[in-house]
Amino acid sequence: MREKTTSKNLLIIFTRNPEFGKVKTRLAKDVGDQTALEIYRFLLDHTVKVAAPISAEKRVYYSEEIQEGDIWNPNIFQKKKQYGKDLGERMKYAFAEGFEDGYEKIAIIGSDLFDINSEDLEKAFEALETQEVIIGPAQDGGYYLLGMRQLKEDLFENKTWGTDTVLKETIQNLTNTNYKLLEERNDVDYYSDIQDHPAFSQFFKK
Repeated sequence: MREKTTSKNLLIIFTRNPEFGKVKTRLAKDVGDQTALEIYRFLLDHTVKVAAPISAEKRVYYSEEIQEGDIWNPNIFQKKKQYGKDLGERMKYAFAEGFEDGYEKIAIIGSDLFDINSEDLEKAFEALETQEVIIGPAQDGGYYLLGMRQLKEDLFENKTWGTDTVLKETIQNLTNTNYKLLEERNDVDYYSDIQDHPAFSQFFKK
């Protein structure tokens, strides 16, 4: 932890270590492991560019091991390791750590979303001025962003992660909570998510 935070806003970024055969496995079934890795690195680069300029402290949480000398500049991104048995536990740990460190508004994103931009992230923190929870719904029935002003543990429990029920189940936990849904976005899991997207044509040139 840094000695003093410069912002009460914290952006958490969950990332997988970019290793051959271990990233974008559903995409790899159609495009192969090497192309899937190249696409994931492309998405990581995009996430860095989108996240770096926003007015919040930033932490990147690695799935396996913290890496030095990679694309995440330590002068911009605090580096942490994920802990927990499933995605819910890992996210809950990261949020809890952030609130314990004194942050007041925390949002989390993954690193496989090409549709997101810096303005989306700024709007998310603006929404947390008046809302207790914000959710960025993904087209596949999950979410690409989750933000809150205090830890709500039930949002991370009893979910079937990686399925199309996550968003619905999360909203069901917000019955007595002021929340807002952001614009829907499409994360990259399958070849069909990117096959007609011009930004990804470079990976499929004959």
